Amino acid sequence: MSTKSEKRVFKKLGYNKDESEKIVASLNQLLANYHVHYQKLRNFHWNVTGGDFFDLHEKFEELYTESFANIDLIAERIRVFGMTPYSLMKDYLQKADIKEVGTDLSSKEMVNEVLKDFQILVDNMNDCAIKVADLGDSATEDMLIAFIKSVELHHWMLTSFMKE
Repeated sequence: MSTKSEKRVFKKLGYNKDESEKIVASLNQLLANYHVHYQKLRNFHWNVTGGDFFDLHEKFEELYTESFANIDLIAERIRVFGMTPYSLMKDYLQKADIKEVGTDLSSKEMVNEVLKDFQILVDNMNDCAIKVADLGDSATEDMLIAFIKSVELHHWMLTSFMKE
């Protein structure tokens, strides 16, 4: 049962309710993963120690700042479809494939966690990009492609950082 305002929103964008729900479900999954990743980066920024402290403290801040901006873009894209993005920590933790970790990791373990998160995020972004492309949602696809390019670049840099 949909209201007139829902019909107007979906008609205006060119997507029916079912198509919009598929797009939003995929974006909400990405939002959940990004939020857990973001919090892990904050954890690592605050708790990194050792010889890599200065490099990683700064890098983790750069990454969580970018993640925060992307989280906002994803949530706003969901709102464009007239729907509500996940916004509770319990939802993020329950839905995300990325999992929390403790505060006592070595700097190497932290970087390895970020690299694992990047793989999950890129897989999630690619899955979402395929779904939205199949539905003709080029605006969301464009946003996701930009995210993928950035995460892949960060993955390469941190992989290079880890080489001995």
